[in-house]
Amino acid sequence: MTVAVARRKTHLVHIDHITVGSNAPIRVQSMTNTDTADAQSTAEQVKQLADAGSELVRITVNSPEAAAKVAEIRQRLADMGCNVPLVGDFHFNGDRLLKDYPDCAKALAKYRLNPGNVGKGVKGDEKFAFMITTAANYDKAVRIGVNWGSLDQTLAKRMMDANQLSANPMAVDAVMKEALIVSALESAQKAENLGLPAEKIILSCKVSNVQDLIEVYQNLAARCTYPLHLGLTEAGMGSKGIVASTAALAILLQQGVGDTIRVSLTPEPGSARTKEVVVAQEILQTMGLRSFTPLVTACPGCGRTSSHVFQELARDIQQYLREKMPVWRSLYPGVENLNVAVMGCVVNGPGESKLADIGISLPGTGETPVAPVYIDGERKVTLKGDHMAEEFLLIVENYIHDNYGLNGKKRHETKVIPIVAQ
Repeated sequence: MTVAVARRKTHLVHIDHITVGSNAPIRVQSMTNTDTADAQSTAEQVKQLADAGSELVRITVNSPEAAAKVAEIRQRLADMGCNVPLVGDFHFNGDRLLKDYPDCAKALAKYRLNPGNVGKGVKGDEKFAFMITTAANYDKAVRIGVNWGSLDQTLAKRMMDANQLSANPMAVDAVMKEALIVSALESAQKAENLGLPAEKIILSCKVSNVQDLIEVYQNLAARCTYPLHLGLTEAGMGSKGIVASTAALAILLQQGVGDTIRVSLTPEPGSARTKEVVVAQEILQTMGLRSFTPLVTACPGCGRTSSHVFQELARDIQQYLREKMPVWRSLYPGVENLNVAVMGCVVNGPGESKLADIGISLPGTGETPVAPVYIDGERKVTLKGDHMAEEFLLIVENYIHDNYGLNGKKRHETKVIPIVAQ
């Protein structure tokens, strides 16, 4: 089921084969953490992120060695059949790298620059102008990304001084939040004056505090028609990063604010970089804003479910469905809307299973060791024995083939519930 939240009207930005803004889908973005100078490792991670569902992937371009490899990375991706747009992340020396490595400038679909890190004074203006005109000449989109941790200090001082002379001065933190917004809007206007069309500009104003982020983006959204990239910067690791990002992004998305999102998780040792993509998708999908992969409904477990069978099956089903999606996206259009229930006992098991497209109600502690399977609300088969998990997976596969294949009845089925953003 998809929920149609009233989105703020913005310019529609074309980035290679995808569009951003206005009524285009809210896009999921991620970023590599490889050394871009290592073209093979970077291309492989970009492919992993794209396969996981990232629709834009940002790579660091911070040195001549990195810039020299961007075109090769683009070619390696093409050889792997991956056409995800690449975003170049530039700081401090972006003008020189774009000038010295024109193949890099051409290979990227979008440039990201931070006004606070471009440079100061006349020299900074010249560097900014070169990067913007390069983007305009190559018909590239630009994200002007202002960040709390690297705010333009000249602008901040100017606004602080003006605030002190004001008859009704604002609190210091209020001035700083306003400086973020002013930096983004003034930079965007400069970019337009330099010849970059408004339809090529995306803005972001990232901070690391949830309430500050919400306030800044609500204000920014009310003052411009540029598409906005959402993300809580330095969100953190594990559950803290997930909860903080979800709390901030969900409120803004429900208000119709946000055109691309990234969940900036600090990777846990040994964990996959793709985790941030999964979390971003699940924020959008659990809110009903987009569908990416079949979701599994599962109970939390209690004293009735001392067996771990339902926990293991829920985990295995969710993992299996996600792993299959890179192939299923083209084979089974609409399968991302599939709803699967894996329940642990007779209390809520049959009811939840009936509400799902396909569900299984496993036996709880002391219950008869059988598991009824419900398909489209009707009890179709009862599983028993030591191979219930394997048999249920086969039933799910057959259901997908029959319902989302070429002649499947659910292939193009979409349910939309309109919700007006407040």
